[in-house]
Amino acid sequence: MTTTAIPISDPELAALLTQRLAGVETRLRDAVAHADPLADTASRHLVNAGGKRLRPLLTLLAAELGDGDRSEVVEAAVVVELTHLASLYHDDVMDSADVRRGAPAAHAVFGNSVAIMVGDLLFARAASTVAALGPEAVLIQARTFERLCLGQLHETVGPGEGEDPVAHYLQVLADKTASLLSTSARLGSMFAGCDARTVDTVAAYGERLGVAFQLADDVLDLASTGDESGKTPGTDLREKVPTMPVLLLRARVADGSADPADVALVELLDSDLSDDAALADAVAALRRHEVVAETRALAVRWARDAAGELDGLPAGPVIDALRSFAEALADRAA
Repeated sequence: MTTTAIPISDPELAALLTQRLAGVETRLRDAVAHADPLADTASRHLVNAGGKRLRPLLTLLAAELGDGDRSEVVEAAVVVELTHLASLYHDDVMDSADVRRGAPAAHAVFGNSVAIMVGDLLFARAASTVAALGPEAVLIQARTFERLCLGQLHETVGPGEGEDPVAHYLQVLADKTASLLSTSARLGSMFAGCDARTVDTVAAYGERLGVAFQLADDVLDLASTGDESGKTPGTDLREKVPTMPVLLLRARVADGSADPADVALVELLDSDLSDDAALADAVAALRRHEVVAETRALAVRWARDAAGELDGLPAGPVIDALRSFAEALADRAA
């Protein structure tokens, strides 16, 4: 049986998480509501678009290693999803993404300035929600927010002189994606009363899982249709946003190991891709290149490393579900 994004074979656990996720959804919609009509409509835009709710689900699942029935667990799940939603409003402006979750990106509907301010409003709602959970939770959320900002900053400015672009990109993924997945698992287990060792273990799992998740996304962006991913294929190529396949290709050219076809492909990727036909040609050419298979292999390795973090925890349906999720990510990239 499967509950949204995480495959769960235990029917009792799956039913329980489905029920609790519905409660999180209700609380989330309350949390984004505003008396101001424009703020209310714009804040609900991405909530209404749906999504996998991966981060709150991971919070709820990790909480089942302790007492998952505590009300603080639901609040923690709302905090991580609010933080994620806020970051999406900002990311889509910076990346000029046209589509998010199968719907027009918020900035395409409301304009860049409104989208940025609504992202700020959602960060404020996340902060006010986490404040009720105590100072430790506030510090964790603040440090996560800092990493999200650093990840976006470093992605925007690129690697420094002499810095390995691939290592730089992996750190960007760790900050932009993995940090919040790690915090999702940390807060869930922490507010469920788990011991420090368990909390640190599932947080480390979330960190590695997040890198695997984004590497798999890099593959999916090239290999899938827009209907499958909810995003326009090749948006990152058009906006010159680095992804692992492109970085691996550029590394070949930089070290002199590339053949003329690789050089020509880099030139194509560096050209004007504003025309849809040109973008489709670039996506198709990169999709056929072996750097995509190399990215798949990296995603699989990070996913397996995530599962390996759980080796010290007692076996059971929760650990089985966490392992299955890591395996599903590996399969997603395959």
